[in-house]
Amino acid sequence: MTSSTQSGEGRVKSGFRALALVALWLGAGPVMADSFEAKASVTATAFNSLPGQGAGDDHSLAAWGDTLVPGMKAIAVSRDLLGQGLDYGTPVRIEDLDGIWYVRDKMHRRWRNKIDIYMGEDRDAALEWGRRRVTIQWDED
Repeated sequence: MTSSTQSGEGRVKSGFRALALVALWLGAGPVMADSFEAKASVTATAFNSLPGQGAGDDHSLAAWGDTLVPGMKAIAVSRDLLGQGLDYGTPVRIEDLDGIWYVRDKMHRRWRNKIDIYMGEDRDAALEWGRRRVTIQWDED
């Protein structure tokens, strides 16, 4: 039989473990950014999870089944970049943006050499970003 102190400690540890998983899911987990060897110049646009953007009724549902939540550092990649090592979950550094972003969505087959940066529900931020050429870096492994 466990004491109430031990079971309380177990709940606290489980809570911290759950928070750590949420942090990883939101793109805040530890990444060895120094190992980002691959580099490409791509066209970068921005998108939101608002009605009228994207296909279907759920505007926050990504191609691999992730639910995008404002605050996530998520990107969509054109399908030609998938073959270059930018697969689901790949951490990416993006020129002109802070932090590490994660591949969570893929774009329609018509796009080439392009990323789309998730900006939650902030339509103004997406419009301000516009369309620009940036350098991205990632680990090829």
